[in-house]
Amino acid sequence: MAPGQQSSLGQPTGPVSHERAYAALIAKVRALLPQLRERAAKTEELRHLPPETEQDLHDAGLFRMLQPRRIGGAELDYVALTDCADLLGQADASVAWNFANLASHHWMLGMFEQQAQDQVWGKNPDALIASSFIFPAGRARKVDGGYRLRGSWPFSSGVASCAWNMLASVVSSDDEADGIEYRIFLLPRADYKILDTWNVAGLRGTGSSDVEVRDAFIADHMTVAVGDLAGGPTPGSKVNPNPLYALPVFSLFPYVLSGVALGNAQACLDDYTEVARHRISTYNRAKLSDFQSTQIKIAEASAKIDAARLIMRSACIDAMADARRDHVPGMATKTRYRRDGAFSVNLCTDAVSMLFSASGARGLFTTGVLQRQFRDAHAINSHLAFNFDAAGTNYGRVALGLPSENLTL
Repeated sequence: MAPGQQSSLGQPTGPVSHERAYAALIAKVRALLPQLRERAAKTEELRHLPPETEQDLHDAGLFRMLQPRRIGGAELDYVALTDCADLLGQADASVAWNFANLASHHWMLGMFEQQAQDQVWGKNPDALIASSFIFPAGRARKVDGGYRLRGSWPFSSGVASCAWNMLASVVSSDDEADGIEYRIFLLPRADYKILDTWNVAGLRGTGSSDVEVRDAFIADHMTVAVGDLAGGPTPGSKVNPNPLYALPVFSLFPYVLSGVALGNAQACLDDYTEVARHRISTYNRAKLSDFQSTQIKIAEASAKIDAARLIMRSACIDAMADARRDHVPGMATKTRYRRDGAFSVNLCTDAVSMLFSASGARGLFTTGVLQRQFRDAHAINSHLAFNFDAAGTNYGRVALGLPSENLTL
């Protein structure tokens, strides 16, 4: 399979108009891939996406693919996010990572109250929104008309290009009997400080720096409780009735980013296969394509990648089908989504690691793409959403009749 040509990439189930919009968007993504590959080294050097890359994504309508149609967005099915990240990841994982993150925030904003949506999109429907969903990083307390928020959050991808930020926090209470509340706060750029901390080995081009909030007031309507995002109608459903905005956000959270791992692994496989077709062994002048070990490595890696793609897409399509029939999945299904999201990305990481090892010393050269694919694969896999020990433990607890330990589900 040639790079960028996914015969297994299907279409979301839905109206014909959705299928046409989906096909048009996929065509735009494919057209971008050659230039994104050419810019990959520059993107790593900059430690953030080049302005021309961000403009390409804007021009293609990619950031607004899950934005409500009433704002001018495409309002595509959730699986389209995984599919586009898959394709973009075949060119540059950093580009795919920032695309998926920032596009998903338009989807999430569609679940906030209309007043919050109007405050952001009324000024600029193309406005980019960053995030950090690490709840313990913040502390909020309720005050008249809203909340006071403070904290320091890591890993806010693409933050330098964003006018807004969604920051997760624990809401403090004077009465411990009230329990713990998790809430997401939407802040304008003036209310937080960006700390240039992004000096890393993988996903170098994502600009995932820290952000700090000293003491900001956030009005009630600019916040949403995590409990309102667990599936079913949300505060934004009154103006955005599409089932897309009734999906369980944090149950499906792995699939915001899992397509990046998929595309990166697919590119690694495509590159390895192409080299193996023509490469001659340095030591005995034998053709690598004649080695049974090479053939087996290609078979195993491709099986893992194909299985991962099937798992990811099935979860997204099944979740949309549930939402269309007004069914909120139970905890067993929600923990399975998290389990499968982690497992499928682990499959992709295993495939890249195997191909990197099979490539020998060739993979060590910084002039080649293999070392970047290896670094990016492990950077992606380090995200908590892809920690199989965490996701698997919680799935096992629920399967055994114990309560879920993930408070966001």
